[in-house]
Amino acid sequence: MKNKLIQYFSRISPLSHDEAQAIVEGMRIQTFPKGTVLLKEGQISMEAYFVLQGCVRQYYMVDGEERINNFFTEEQWVISLQSFTHKTPANHFFACCEDSTLVVGTEQETNDLYKRFPRFETISRKVVEKNFMEQQEIMASYITDTPEQRYLKLLQSRPDLIQRIPQYQLASYIGVKPESLSRMRKRIIAKMNSTALK
Repeated sequence: MKNKLIQYFSRISPLSHDEAQAIVEGMRIQTFPKGTVLLKEGQISMEAYFVLQGCVRQYYMVDGEERINNFFTEEQWVISLQSFTHKTPANHFFACCEDSTLVVGTEQETNDLYKRFPRFETISRKVVEKNFMEQQEIMASYITDTPEQRYLKLLQSRPDLIQRIPQYQLASYIGVKPESLSRMRKRIIAKMNSTALK
Protein backbone atom coordinates (compact mmCIF):
# COMPACT_ATOMS: atom_id res chain seq x y z
CA MET A 1 0.00 0.00 0.00
CA LYS A 2 2.95 2.33 0.64
CA ASN A 3 3.78 2.11 -3.06
CA LYS A 4 0.62 4.08 -3.91
CA LEU A 5 2.16 7.32 -2.66
CA ILE A 6 5.46 6.61 -4.43
CA GLN A 7 3.60 5.91 -7.68
CA TYR A 8 1.58 9.10 -7.26
CA PHE A 9 4.68 11.28 -6.85
CA SER A 10 6.50 9.43 -9.64
CA ARG A 11 3.75 10.36 -12.09
CA ILE A 12 4.36 14.02 -11.26
CA SER A 13 8.15 13.73 -11.37
CA PRO A 14 10.38 10.60 -11.39
CA LEU A 15 11.92 9.95 -7.98
CA SER A 16 15.46 8.85 -7.20
CA HIS A 17 15.96 5.77 -5.04
CA ASP A 18 16.92 7.99 -2.05
CA GLU A 19 13.86 10.20 -2.49
CA ALA A 20 11.52 7.22 -2.68
CA GLN A 21 13.21 5.65 0.34
CA ALA A 22 12.83 8.87 2.36
CA ILE A 23 9.09 8.93 1.65
CA VAL A 24 8.66 5.28 2.65
CA GLU A 25 10.68 5.68 5.84
CA GLY A 26 8.86 8.85 6.91
CA MET A 27 5.40 7.65 5.95
CA ARG A 28 2.88 7.47 8.79
CA ILE A 29 -0.12 5.33 7.87
CA GLN A 30 -3.25 5.24 10.01
CA THR A 31 -6.62 3.55 9.58
CA PHE A 32 -9.68 5.49 10.72
CA PRO A 33 -13.10 3.88 11.25
CA LYS A 34 -16.09 5.08 9.25
CA GLY A 35 -17.57 8.17 10.92
CA THR A 36 -14.26 9.47 12.30
CA VAL A 37 -14.13 13.27 12.17
CA LEU A 38 -10.62 14.26 11.10
CA LEU A 39 -11.20 18.01 11.36
CA LYS A 40 -13.96 20.10 12.93
CA GLU A 41 -15.08 23.60 12.11
CA GLY A 42 -13.18 26.02 14.36
CA GLN A 43 -10.16 23.72 14.78
CA ILE A 44 -6.75 24.58 13.35
CA SER A 45 -5.68 21.89 10.90
CA MET A 46 -2.39 20.34 12.01
CA GLU A 47 -2.37 17.38 9.61
CA ALA A 48 -2.72 16.70 5.90
CA TYR A 49 -3.84 13.33 4.53
CA PHE A 50 -3.36 11.22 1.40
CA VAL A 51 -6.03 8.58 0.80
CA LEU A 52 -4.60 5.11 0.26
CA GLN A 53 -7.98 3.45 0.66
CA GLY A 54 -11.39 4.78 1.63
CA CYS A 55 -13.41 7.96 1.30
CA VAL A 56 -13.42 11.27 3.20
CA ARG A 57 -16.05 13.96 2.78
CA GLN A 58 -15.72 17.70 3.29
CA TYR A 59 -18.78 19.54 4.50
CA TYR A 60 -20.09 22.76 6.05
CA MET A 61 -22.85 23.13 8.61
CA VAL A 62 -25.48 25.57 7.34
CA ASP A 63 -28.54 26.18 9.57
CA GLY A 64 -27.92 22.86 11.28
CA GLU A 65 -27.77 21.00 7.97
CA GLU A 66 -24.74 19.26 6.49
CA ARG A 67 -23.75 20.66 3.09
CA ILE A 68 -21.19 18.43 1.38
CA ASN A 69 -18.90 20.05 -1.16
CA ASN A 70 -16.31 17.35 -1.83
CA PHE A 71 -15.40 13.67 -1.55
CA PHE A 72 -11.80 12.48 -1.49
CA THR A 73 -11.01 8.91 -2.52
CA GLU A 74 -7.92 6.87 -3.43
CA GLU A 75 -4.88 8.91 -4.47
CA GLN A 76 -6.39 12.24 -3.45
CA TRP A 77 -5.14 14.73 -0.86
CA VAL A 78 -7.29 15.88 2.04
CA ILE A 79 -5.92 19.27 3.07
CA SER A 80 -7.57 22.27 4.67
CA LEU A 81 -5.09 24.48 2.86
CA GLN A 82 -5.92 27.84 4.46
CA SER A 83 -6.04 26.42 7.99
CA PHE A 84 -3.01 24.12 7.58
CA THR A 85 -0.81 26.79 5.98
CA HIS A 86 -1.83 29.90 7.91
CA LYS A 87 -2.87 28.28 11.21
CA THR A 88 -6.35 29.77 11.09
CA PRO A 89 -9.53 27.99 12.29
CA ALA A 90 -11.12 25.80 9.63
CA ASN A 91 -14.62 26.70 8.46
CA HIS A 92 -15.53 23.14 7.47
CA PHE A 93 -15.34 19.49 8.56
CA PHE A 94 -13.54 16.40 7.24
CA ALA A 95 -15.10 13.03 8.09
CA CYS A 96 -14.56 9.43 6.94
CA CYS A 97 -17.48 8.02 4.91
CA GLU A 98 -15.86 4.56 4.98
CA ASP A 99 -13.13 2.85 6.99
CA SER A 100 -10.19 4.78 5.56
CA THR A 101 -6.44 4.14 5.41
CA LEU A 102 -4.59 7.43 5.14
CA VAL A 103 -1.03 8.70 5.03
CA VAL A 104 -0.85 11.36 7.75
CA GLY A 105 1.63 14.24 7.56
CA THR A 106 2.40 17.40 9.53
CA GLU A 107 4.02 20.66 8.48
CA GLN A 108 7.16 19.77 10.45
CA GLU A 109 7.51 16.41 8.70
CA THR A 110 7.05 18.14 5.34
CA ASN A 111 9.66 20.78 6.13
CA ASP A 112 12.14 18.09 7.24
CA LEU A 113 11.67 16.37 3.89
CA TYR A 114 12.22 19.67 2.04
CA LYS A 115 15.50 20.20 3.88
CA ARG A 116 16.78 16.78 2.85
CA PHE A 117 15.39 16.93 -0.69
CA PRO A 118 14.67 20.53 -1.84
CA ARG A 119 13.16 19.20 -5.09
CA PHE A 120 10.11 18.08 -3.11
CA GLU A 121 9.09 21.74 -2.78
CA THR A 122 8.59 21.87 -6.55
CA ILE A 123 6.70 18.57 -6.53
CA SER A 124 4.50 19.78 -3.65
CA ARG A 125 3.73 22.99 -5.51
CA LYS A 126 2.51 20.93 -8.48
CA VAL A 127 0.31 18.88 -6.14
CA VAL A 128 -1.19 22.04 -4.61
CA GLU A 129 -1.80 23.54 -8.07
CA LYS A 130 -3.57 20.35 -9.20
CA ASN A 131 -5.75 20.36 -6.07
CA PHE A 132 -6.53 24.05 -6.50
CA MET A 133 -7.65 23.53 -10.10
CA GLU A 134 -9.91 20.64 -9.05
CA GLN A 135 -11.49 22.83 -6.35
CA GLN A 136 -12.04 25.64 -8.86
CA GLU A 137 -13.81 23.24 -11.22
CA ILE A 138 -16.10 22.08 -8.42
CA MET A 139 -16.91 25.68 -7.42
CA ALA A 140 -17.58 26.63 -11.06
CA SER A 141 -19.92 23.65 -11.38
CA TYR A 142 -21.98 24.87 -8.41
CA ILE A 143 -22.38 28.27 -10.07
CA THR A 144 -22.98 27.24 -13.69
CA ASP A 145 -24.50 23.73 -13.64
CA THR A 146 -27.93 22.46 -12.67
CA PRO A 147 -28.08 19.63 -10.08
CA GLU A 148 -28.81 17.21 -12.94
CA GLN A 149 -25.72 18.38 -14.84
CA ARG A 150 -23.61 17.97 -11.67
CA TYR A 151 -24.96 14.44 -11.23
CA LEU A 152 -24.23 13.53 -14.87
CA LYS A 153 -20.68 14.91 -14.57
CA LEU A 154 -20.16 12.82 -11.45
CA LEU A 155 -21.56 9.77 -13.22
CA GLN A 156 -19.05 10.30 -16.02
CA SER A 157 -15.96 11.28 -13.98
CA ARG A 158 -16.41 9.29 -10.75
CA PRO A 159 -18.97 6.49 -11.28
CA ASP A 160 -17.52 4.46 -8.38
CA LEU A 161 -18.39 7.27 -5.96
CA ILE A 162 -22.10 6.97 -6.77
CA GLN A 163 -21.98 3.31 -5.68
CA ARG A 164 -19.97 4.03 -2.52
CA ILE A 165 -21.77 6.87 -0.77
CA PRO A 166 -25.28 6.99 0.72
CA GLN A 167 -27.95 8.68 -1.37
CA TYR A 168 -28.52 11.47 1.20
CA GLN A 169 -24.82 12.43 1.01
CA LEU A 170 -24.87 12.36 -2.78
CA ALA A 171 -27.99 14.57 -2.72
CA SER A 172 -26.27 17.05 -0.40
CA TYR A 173 -23.25 17.13 -2.71
CA ILE A 174 -25.21 17.97 -5.86
CA GLY A 175 -27.51 20.36 -3.97
CA VAL A 176 -30.91 18.66 -3.82
CA LYS A 177 -33.08 16.75 -1.32
CA PRO A 178 -32.78 12.91 -1.37
CA GLU A 179 -36.30 12.53 -2.80
CA SER A 180 -35.45 14.95 -5.64
CA LEU A 181 -32.30 12.93 -6.38
CA SER A 182 -34.36 9.74 -6.52
CA ARG A 183 -36.73 11.32 -9.09
CA MET A 184 -33.77 12.71 -11.05
CA ARG A 185 -32.10 9.30 -11.25
CA LYS A 186 -35.32 7.68 -12.52
CA ARG A 187 -35.65 10.41 -15.15
CA ILE A 188 -32.02 9.97 -16.29
CA ILE A 189 -32.37 6.15 -16.46
CA ALA A 190 -35.61 6.52 -18.47
CA LYS A 191 -33.85 8.91 -20.88
CA MET A 192 -30.90 6.50 -21.27
CA ASN A 193 -33.24 3.56 -21.94
CA SER A 194 -35.22 5.60 -24.45
CA THR A 195 -32.03 6.60 -26.28
CA ALA A 196 -30.76 3.01 -26.29
CA LEU A 197 -34.00 1.77 -27.91
CA LYS A 198 -33.74 4.25 -30.83
